[in-house]
Amino acid sequence: MATQDTTETRKTAVRKRTPDSALNTNTIGGYLIKRLMDYGLEDIFGIPGDFVLGFYGMLEESPIRVIGTTREDSAGYAADAYARVNGIGAVCVTYCVGGLSTCNSIAGAFAEKSPVIVISGSPGMSERESDPLLHHRVRDFQTQREVFEKITIASAALDDPLTAFREIDRCLEAAVRFKRPVYLEIPRDMVNAEATYPHTPVETKIKSHQDALKESLEEAAEMIQAAKKPVILAGVEIHRFGLREQVLKFAEKHDLPIAATLLGKSVISEKHPLYIGVYEGAMGKEGVRKYVEESDCVILLGTFMTDINLGIYTAKLDPGRCVYVTSEKLRISHHHFHDVLLEDFIKGLVKTSMKVAKRKIDAELQPELEKFVVDPEKPVRSKRLFQRVNELLDEEMVVVADVGDCLFGASDLRISQHTEFLSPAYYTSMGFAIPASLGVQVARKDLRPLVLVGDGAFQMTCLELSTSLRHGFNPIVIVLNNKGYTTERFIQEGPFNDIPNWKYHRMPDLLGGGWGFEVFTEGDLDQALNASLAHQDAFSLLNVHLEPHDISPALGRLAKRLAKQVQ
Repeated sequence: MATQDTTETRKTAVRKRTPDSALNTNTIGGYLIKRLMDYGLEDIFGIPGDFVLGFYGMLEESPIRVIGTTREDSAGYAADAYARVNGIGAVCVTYCVGGLSTCNSIAGAFAEKSPVIVISGSPGMSERESDPLLHHRVRDFQTQREVFEKITIASAALDDPLTAFREIDRCLEAAVRFKRPVYLEIPRDMVNAEATYPHTPVETKIKSHQDALKESLEEAAEMIQAAKKPVILAGVEIHRFGLREQVLKFAEKHDLPIAATLLGKSVISEKHPLYIGVYEGAMGKEGVRKYVEESDCVILLGTFMTDINLGIYTAKLDPGRCVYVTSEKLRISHHHFHDVLLEDFIKGLVKTSMKVAKRKIDAELQPELEKFVVDPEKPVRSKRLFQRVNELLDEEMVVVADVGDCLFGASDLRISQHTEFLSPAYYTSMGFAIPASLGVQVARKDLRPLVLVGDGAFQMTCLELSTSLRHGFNPIVIVLNNKGYTTERFIQEGPFNDIPNWKYHRMPDLLGGGWGFEVFTEGDLDQALNASLAHQDAFSLLNVHLEPHDISPALGRLAKRLAKQVQ
């Protein structure tokens, strides 16, 4: 079944914008906009409110495009995805009712190292005299900032022209350096406040301790050269810090096999001859698990060893046989080094001369994709769904996976290009995928998102499809409809895991555009995906009916392995 909007195709209004040179960068608001653009920001997500309207007016007249969303938490998810693709993202909301609504999505960005700038309006300084009970206020005027101090790497209240400009520089620099969110709060009577003296941005260059860098590289080279079965395990920080080319140089120089964590999936093209697959303990493919765990030297680059990355702690990696480096720590076997930058260490590995044992990559680790042959009347099963999706992917698609079995199943997909797989694979917050697909296409309209989302997560943030429709975006959304929370059913069965069965394919009727398909059989699936590829003008939504206890191969592998441990 398919439905299409019969009205005139929506078009985003094109407005004349003030050129960069016309911005009054001597005001707090103007300077903040200028510095955001300096860092490559072209778009900002959010919802206006009275305490931030003055800054919104300034944004409207600036080169930065404002993307309005249906909810503040969705704006945060979209900004997070935008940051993962663009390098930095931003969300702009009003005081407390807006800002506090973004807490979950910003907490996820912090956990997964995504540099999102949170900008919130607040009551004017002159309004705060006599401590009035202004609307939106929670406890006192500092409450919101104190909350965000726990989920950002830096924060500032821009309430004094004497310090505001330096505080903007400090926070933006922290976001880029640590790849974490920061929080900036602007009282509404400070947006147009001018600097009390001329200000010039000052950027601090952080350097590695040269002796620590030298010794760590020497010790790492010694350990790698002594190994007979070395392997690289690349993680999410290779994405965030733009170190893919350096990691590839190191691997190709020594023919080192590369595995990725689930959070770091698509760190390199998964068609690269040195790539062996996703390592995630028992959740991953047995061949990849054995290959990594049998290594006598695992070189973990930018990898965070979370419980999800470790296959719910079914992974078995001996720290004594690991070189482990992130932006926060460096450990070689049981020796710890400090003040060594991730970038410097990886670049140093590339330059270091060493003789590394060549390790054979078995054919089973790089299997040819099995051609999907449609059985038209056969009900769709999870395994077959992911096989068909794998065949669909090309270099112009980016996979956006929500939490749950759609994420686990997506771990087996083969991604053509680097950084074309997005998911909240550590923080695992449901509802990420739909607004994240919006963030992706705002940043890169040439990429078409393929969204994999469970029905429970879809019900949380699905109305963000209206924003995609408004801007002419065209994600292909596959709803895995098994009438409940699959992963929770896997952990503990109960009626609390059941949810209402929406007619998801009728969403285009509600929103006034897009294409909807109801899928029961493999024949339905094949026809719906082919039609979705052809429909370039708006989103396509597939309501794929699955059995409540049908799970992906990845979740099945984990269940089998855990059952053995229990026995």
